Amino acid sequence: GGFLGTRAEAIQFPVRTNQIPREIPERKYPSWLLVLGAGTLPFGTLFIELFFIFSSIWLGRFYYVFGFLLIVLLLLVVVCAEVSVVLTYMHLCVEDWRWWWKAFYASGSVALYVFAYSINYLVFDLQSLSGPVSAMLYIGYSLLMAIAIMLATGTIGFLTSFYFVHYLFSSVKID
Repeated sequence: GGFLGTRAEAIQFPVRTNQIPREIPERKYPSWLLVLGAGTLPFGTLFIELFFIFSSIWLGRFYYVFGFLLIVLLLLVVVCAEVSVVLTYMHLCVEDWRWWWKAFYASGSVALYVFAYSINYLVFDLQSLSGPVSAMLYIGYSLLMAIAIMLATGTIGFLTSFYFVHYLFSSVKID
């Protein structure tokens, strides 16, 4: 990635930007609430499959439906992209130009729900753990998995929003 990044051309912005940032108007609702709520839709495409994945990993069961897992993965990518674009558009409509990290966290917030589901799975479905050390190991692995999911889905959301904003502003004709 570093090698390709140093060889790539610089990104050309489609419009000139003002050196003085605009003041963002006051909102009726906090933006973190939208970002946190945006993770519910991608999690909705994923949560049924999580039970089978967790059962395969932690209970030693066999997992057979890899084709369905691929379809769920593709749906997760599409839903993360759509949620991030819609949230970015909502922020741009209220003149909030600080959409970069919000786009990342909007689709990356699915990881919070995945981690909460893994805690739920620990409490209600994993009865065979031998003690607190096993539970802490499970929580540690679940946290690492949630961080990986946040980085993957957040990157998908940010890149999709970036290309959306680039396309949106490149189609605007300013005379």
